[in-house]
Amino acid sequence: MATDAPARRGDLADQRLGAILAAAGASGTWDWDLETERLHVDQRFADLYGIDPAAQDDLRGSTFFAAIHPDDKARIRIAVAGIRNGAELFSKEFRILTPDGVVHWMHGRGESQRDADERPIRFTGILIDVTERKRTEERLRIAQSAGGVGTFEYSDGFATATVSEEFCRLLGLHPTSVLPVRTINGVVRANHGTLLPDAEQRGNAPDTLDGEFCIVRASDGAERWIARRGEIVREGGSGYRMIGVIYDITGAKAQEAELRTLNETLESRVESAIAERHEAEEALRQAQKMEAVGQLTGGIAHDFNNLLTVIIGNVDTVLRRLDASADPRARRSLDNALKGAERAASLTQRLLAFSRQQPLDPKPIDVPRLLAGMSDLLTRSITEAVAIHIDAADETWPIEADPHQLENAILNLAVNARDAMPGGGSLTISARNERLVAPPQGSDGEFVPGDHVAIAVADTGWGMPAEIVAKVFDPFFTTKEVGKGTGLGLSMVYGFVKQSGGHVGIDSRPGEGTIVTLYLPRLLHVAEVADEEGGESVERGSGSESVLVVEDDDDVRAYTVGALRELGYRVIEAHDGASALRLLERQEQPVQLLLTDVVMPEMPGSELADAAREIQPGLRVLYTSGYTRDAIMRDGRLEPGVDLLAKPFTFATLAGKVRDLLGR
Repeated sequence: MATDAPARRGDLADQRLGAILAAAGASGTWDWDLETERLHVDQRFADLYGIDPAAQDDLRGSTFFAAIHPDDKARIRIAVAGIRNGAELFSKEFRILTPDGVVHWMHGRGESQRDADERPIRFTGILIDVTERKRTEERLRIAQSAGGVGTFEYSDGFATATVSEEFCRLLGLHPTSVLPVRTINGVVRANHGTLLPDAEQRGNAPDTLDGEFCIVRASDGAERWIARRGEIVREGGSGYRMIGVIYDITGAKAQEAELRTLNETLESRVESAIAERHEAEEALRQAQKMEAVGQLTGGIAHDFNNLLTVIIGNVDTVLRRLDASADPRARRSLDNALKGAERAASLTQRLLAFSRQQPLDPKPIDVPRLLAGMSDLLTRSITEAVAIHIDAADETWPIEADPHQLENAILNLAVNARDAMPGGGSLTISARNERLVAPPQGSDGEFVPGDHVAIAVADTGWGMPAEIVAKVFDPFFTTKEVGKGTGLGLSMVYGFVKQSGGHVGIDSRPGEGTIVTLYLPRLLHVAEVADEEGGESVERGSGSESVLVVEDDDDVRAYTVGALRELGYRVIEAHDGASALRLLERQEQPVQLLLTDVVMPEMPGSELADAAREIQPGLRVLYTSGYTRDAIMRDGRLEPGVDLLAKPFTFATLAGKVRDLLGR
């Protein structure tokens, strides 16, 4: 009798533990010996998996994965591998297929036990059936989608908020369950407040959640009005939570505007209706032009720039490897091929510029210094029959723009002016401070008054009649002979200035010349205007630095990997984000740089970078892209701290950019 008592007490303890776990909602437990691979499970686990209780002694670790749904198995294997590699906790949701073919959602929670040397030796945990919760969440998701209502929950002091899929859709963001507050507020128009409290507002609970916000959807740039409703939940002290919903009220706002218009006097309505019709027709014409070119460039830019990267890169590689004894005709042919590819890249860049999809890297600019630095370039580009005058006062305000694109715009205007003076003349480039209170002559689109720097390019050439002036910014419109121009020079200037928040004015009359003026907003509160660095670096790697290249285009990836290895770097390559993360987890030595394409299927480059930095904090990231309407851009500009290598790129450009990042 005495020998049976401990066994009965053990059985009773197991029964009590089982009753407690069942009451807590557990659907099974496991105990996995990581050294012997033996797996012990309780009866509930065995029933769930269809395991014969008599086979308990024959169970191994592989049994844990046997019933997991094929679509979830790889993800769970990676998580369990993390336990083996030192992680302490395991918490994952996944599906299993029971013996009767029914799919159940399970939440597995477990932890590792370590020996004296801190090596994981056991892995124990429980399974909780969350199928009903998943079904409820799916029903809620469908209801929110059908009603166009997104939900959110935010706790004071946190940098992120829990959101629904419909919340992300309304803001045009990638579907997720958690979003940074900075990303949410980033879609709200300036001077329209914040959807959630930012860093300066934390600790101060608003009186009400009711509010209306004008946003620019991140996915398509569409302007919408969003209403926010909900409650503030006080949690003692100064802490609080915001729980609420958002929904689209764009239609209601439009009706409000119409009602205000109807309340105007009849006389003012008639007068304004005539003017508004003309403006609406002009705005529609401009919008249609922008939409047409935007669709064209958006459709071809990414793939076309990938092709140009391969062409330019490989031709450049062959040229660099030709020795002095190479056939001169072959070298000339390769030079001509390279020039043709570079002209194609320039054409794509101009299309992107007009449609305002080029990546701008704005910096503080001292305009007089920039114009003075262009003097030699302008002299080489303009014939001796044209006298060049540069007039920019030292007190000209600083501006913020992409210096390279501004130089290109001024050079385009100077070349156009040269072509309008075949017999010679005078070209004057000037800069002055100007406070705009009304749209400049010849401009169109939205107007924002304020302080601007006016950069004017004036010539004494042919000039143009009004009907031609009205078309000069149209894509592919040119007054030059066939084969003498693409009709994208002024379009590029127009797109760049508009993307930079400025305006373009034009004044031209036949026989009196033309003045094109770029109005760029004044930059306030600038501490220093830095000089632009010149030249491209071809400094090579040390041989010990590692670069992880992630690119879904096989040819671009092959060229990039080959170029980096030629430069002396240790290179690891992957074709997508998931593969890259698996490679990064297996590396024994740290990787110094992640070089990733931005636009990739399933996992964009920005998401890959965030996940990679969780695995290896401090990892440097260099993005590559041939199309800029993506997650690393905001209002046409690079996000702060983001480094971009635009496609197509050359060997020297790649070398310089990589060396610059690794040398910081």
